[in-house]
Amino acid sequence: MKLHASLLVAALLAVPAMPSLANTPAPAKAAAPKPDLAAGEARYTAMCAACHGADGNSGSPAYPKLAGQHPEYLAKQLQEYKSGKRANAVMQGMAAGLSDVDMKNIAAWAASQKPKSGFAKDKELVSLGERIWRGGIADRNIAACAGCHSPNGAGIPAQYPRIAGQHADYTIAQLTGFRDGVRKNSVQMTQVAAKLNDREIRAVSDYAAGLR
Repeated sequence: MKLHASLLVAALLAVPAMPSLANTPAPAKAAAPKPDLAAGEARYTAMCAACHGADGNSGSPAYPKLAGQHPEYLAKQLQEYKSGKRANAVMQGMAAGLSDVDMKNIAAWAASQKPKSGFAKDKELVSLGERIWRGGIADRNIAACAGCHSPNGAGIPAQYPRIAGQHADYTIAQLTGFRDGVRKNSVQMTQVAAKLNDREIRAVSDYAAGLR
């Protein structure tokens, strides 16, 4: 019996210890590749510059300024145009042939451009726009725009877009689209815009155009 016991102990000692799962390091995640600004500029110049301006500062109020916009926001919008979540026949056609890498490159390049300042044009509405932007409309539970888009309109990266200096006519169109159910890719903005009348939309859009 002693011999058998000795052989058993020897056999157990010869078996390598199993590694503890708790101490096994998790595999390192591969770092996401950095956007290629040169590739982004080339794509932007070929596909976007005609409407949005050579440097992302659109000269037409029909098209938004993209310069200085948060890249995460721009890439998200391109993805949602491609998927149809955000409806626009022209932009859906443009985004259809873009890969996720293309979108990130374009967004990064546009974000790297210096935005040009805008200005408010309607002196009669600017004070109303400022009140809504800074304080909302408490008795109708309308939140202040500054809470998400910041007091100076710079927005919050990866969450809320830059609005400062944007064409007032473009912002009016977007807020009206949210309110009327035409633009459907932000529940939060739909809820806010649903409570605004045309005059308030014009006022806050014009005020935002003059922020810098």
